[in-house]
Amino acid sequence: MRGLVRTIACVLMTMALPSMSSAAVEEPTKLWRLDCGRFDVAADAFSDSYAYGGKRMRLVGSCYLIKHRGRFLLWEAGLPLALINQPLDPRQPLSGTLDVSIAEQLKQIGVRAEQIELLAISHNHSDHVGQASAFAAATLLMGKADFEALRKPDLPFGADPGPLRPWLDGARKVTTVEGDHDIFGDGQVVMLRLPGHTSGHYGLLVRLASGAVLLSGDSVHFEAQITRRGVPPFNADRADTLASLERIQAIAASEGATLVVQHDAGDIGKLARFPTPEQ
Repeated sequence: MRGLVRTIACVLMTMALPSMSSAAVEEPTKLWRLDCGRFDVAADAFSDSYAYGGKRMRLVGSCYLIKHRGRFLLWEAGLPLALINQPLDPRQPLSGTLDVSIAEQLKQIGVRAEQIELLAISHNHSDHVGQASAFAAATLLMGKADFEALRKPDLPFGADPGPLRPWLDGARKVTTVEGDHDIFGDGQVVMLRLPGHTSGHYGLLVRLASGAVLLSGDSVHFEAQITRRGVPPFNADRADTLASLERIQAIAASEGATLVVQHDAGDIGKLARFPTPEQ
């Protein structure tokens, strides 16, 4: 009888305790900041109120690798490879260059392009989709309005369907997003609907163990736009732009999140320089 009691007790303990594999400590979510280009721009190209008096400024392109429970997500695909080593031209309203590809940077941390399972892009402009085709094995996540705009004969300003052809042609899987979208279903990585720059524009909220990070997309291009409530003349909708700017600041405040303005050369320094991750 005592032997039977001991056997039952052991069985109950085994049922109550998870196996070592399922109870293993999960690797924390990690976030890497990648170099996705540089720009020389006329500042007033980003102001419909002519706020900057003909000044020129330097902006950056930034992309982000996220590792969540062993799965890799790339946020943004940067400038096209054709701009590698292209000299900046200060005579142009906007001139861009690229030093190194995303794929080459990923190799530094032992990640291959085909390991990128998810490619999430804030919007359909050329400086955010440029290297997308290098990750054609991934499922694409993009705002529905922006993805559908790429099929129109008259493309919106800045939209570039070329790098997204594998998904537009139906050869690769697409998830078109409406409203906020919890990518992994656990609240750690959330696409935030922030229309205005484009109709289907998104930002990204990443909840790390060290604190939340809020990636702006192009809801704002540089810090001065926040204080001035600045709106670029090429944005799709002025009122939506201002509403999204208000929303992203409110989310940053309520989450205690680090707001990273993705095109601001000073702002991206809030995150560690690649290859060091935030976690």
